[in-house]
Amino acid sequence: MKEASALAVSAPPPSQSGLSDDEQKALALDAILDAWDQALARGVEPAMLASSAIFAALTDMVELYGQEAVAELCAGLPERVRRGEFTFKDEGDPAF
Repeated sequence: MKEASALAVSAPPPSQSGLSDDEQKALALDAILDAWDQALARGVEPAMLASSAIFAALTDMVELYGQEAVAELCAGLPERVRRGEFTFKDEGDPAF
């Protein structure tokens, strides 16, 4: 997977939080999943929520890294989706 910092010629300043990249990613995902669950509980349809999340993420990435870098990242998404990179695997499911 291409890291976002690899997209930019000049990456944003390093985190001042003292957390590692992995710790930040885990905390960010937890926060997003909590917000996701809250939105679903309030009646937002999953497809609308997903579309809004993608829009918000791409908007921030374009602001940080520029249109061309984000376009290049997005160009690689079809193959990553096909490889299952975005599929949560359920260990109890015999299909996985």
